[in-house]
Amino acid sequence: MKNYKGKFRSFGVTTIVAVYLLILVGGIVRATGSGMGCPDWPKCFGQWVPPTTEAELPANYKEKFKVAGKEIADFNVVHTWTEYINRLIGVLIGFFIFITFLLSLSFYSSQRSIPILSFATFLAVGFQGWLGSVVVSTNLQPVMITLHMLLAQVIVAVLIFVILKSYGEVLSLKPLPDKKKGLANKAVLVCIVLSVIQLILGTQVREEVDTVAKSLDMQQRSLWLEEVGTLFYVHRSFSILVVLAHAYFFYLLYEAKDALDSKLKNWSSLLFAILFIEILSGIGMAYFAIPKTLQPVHLLFGSLILGVQFILFLFINFEKLFKKQEKSELHPAY
Repeated sequence: MKNYKGKFRSFGVTTIVAVYLLILVGGIVRATGSGMGCPDWPKCFGQWVPPTTEAELPANYKEKFKVAGKEIADFNVVHTWTEYINRLIGVLIGFFIFITFLLSLSFYSSQRSIPILSFATFLAVGFQGWLGSVVVSTNLQPVMITLHMLLAQVIVAVLIFVILKSYGEVLSLKPLPDKKKGLANKAVLVCIVLSVIQLILGTQVREEVDTVAKSLDMQQRSLWLEEVGTLFYVHRSFSILVVLAHAYFFYLLYEAKDALDSKLKNWSSLLFAILFIEILSGIGMAYFAIPKTLQPVHLLFGSLILGVQFILFLFINFEKLFKKQEKSELHPAY
């Protein structure tokens, strides 16, 4: 059974990495305008293996596969296969999470919440797949895209939680002094809330950019953000608040450096590096006419920030969240 527990931990980490890969690929889909590369779901142009040329489609394919009452655009093989690969990776992750659930059953007698949450994550991935079909059927309706992105962050957070919880029986972290822990807790929670808001704002800016791009040609790409207007400036200005909140959090950890566990040090350093890259990619997008190469990078690192913040929150509260819960689960009458 111990062997299966170890496999659950290692495979769970692989699954988390795979989810982030899907987020990156999703960003590439958005950056390349491939979101409607497959106008139907779960098939693509009515086929399980998408066409590679327009000649493989019926003459009236624009009418036949119209979305939300509108004819689709001309067939583009790059857009079609980019979206299809995105879907294949999504299906693969569904299998990954199901295997993670099966391996989590090794904790059923000792930490029952681990298989329960793992199964809930599997159901959430199924719902995420359905939500993806709604995104397509509504012709990339903005609200649905935002919900699709937020659910991906929730799935990652639950996976991170169950993996760290499984380490509760084999891992110990040096706790922060109570006063430092209280301040660090509040600071990291503020960082998480602000980052979620910033992610939503960023998604809305991207949706507005998509709308503007339909009315302005590629030669006017440098004008896209100007046309977005107030929303972009709110997103840009809000980043200052996000940076300040993180600066305070890093300051608290620096003050407690002598009492800081090495894992907290390493993950806080990683958060600093990711935040720095996210800021640079945001600046690059603002001043270099939203390069396609930076869009998926900006999205991925924005998502990674939330994941690392959550890991730091769990590490700060490791003893409280996992060690005590472990005792109560092992002894229900405790």
